Amino acid sequence: MGEVELLVRDLDLMTRYYHEAVTLDVQSAEGDTVVLGRDGVPALKLRRETDLPPLRTGDAGLYHSALLFPDQPALALAVATVATHAPRSFTGSADHLYSEAFYFDDPEGNGVELYRDRPRDQWTHEPGGRIRGATLPLDPNAFLRTHLTDEVIAAPPREGMTLGHIHLQVGNLERARHFYVDTLGFEIKTEVPQALFISAGGYHHHIGMNTWRSNGAGPRAATFGLGIVDITVPGQADLDALSSRLTFAEIPFGFDGQTLLFEDPWKTRLRVRADELS
Repeated sequence: MGEVELLVRDLDLMTRYYHEAVTLDVQSAEGDTVVLGRDGVPALKLRRETDLPPLRTGDAGLYHSALLFPDQPALALAVATVATHAPRSFTGSADHLYSEAFYFDDPEGNGVELYRDRPRDQWTHEPGGRIRGATLPLDPNAFLRTHLTDEVIAAPPREGMTLGHIHLQVGNLERARHFYVDTLGFEIKTEVPQALFISAGGYHHHIGMNTWRSNGAGPRAATFGLGIVDITVPGQADLDALSSRLTFAEIPFGFDGQTLLFEDPWKTRLRVRADELS
């Protein structure tokens, strides 16, 4: 995953939340755009808009963006900092077997997941290669008591955080499967009632999709919330293969020689670039 763009109403408020509470670094701030991340790697782009309506609960769009931390101490520090700066933004936590996750809502209602992965050799695979997941209780207070040590507080870790995945609200899972799996080429790694989790390279998921509160939703109107989703592929050959897939499926796209820009069936904008061209 590259970075997720959020279209926001209050740029200063949202920047403070992601910088002071979520502990991302401000990497650039130019005009109406702020880019945040860690260790030189961008994760979120906030772009101020002034005339858009809010996203309605049942619309297609962003369910959450998910920030991946390298280990439990780094995750514990981030969770504790959000709890200190924005305690009412916490919405839940879960042990998914392959990861431990904590969920929040930012000041404009966009979902945020902070999580860490268990080592891959601890993931359990089903026959056929799918990854076994679950939603088990995860006590945030016990997690913090165990992993938020004095050493972590005294020397806060600043490296290793990336955008791990995004989770989308879609209107129809079969249509989502056809677009993201059959056309784009992602693999299904986990499937549960009303939700699909897909990835490349064997990861548990780079994109989650669900219809839990958006079943039947049509194409998105222009609203606050999710803007462009950036995806990085290894090289030019991967871009060429994807452009061929889009052409065969008769999906309109733009290509400037370095990036592909196109929309999914709900008008979520996807921008794909090659790492070797970055």
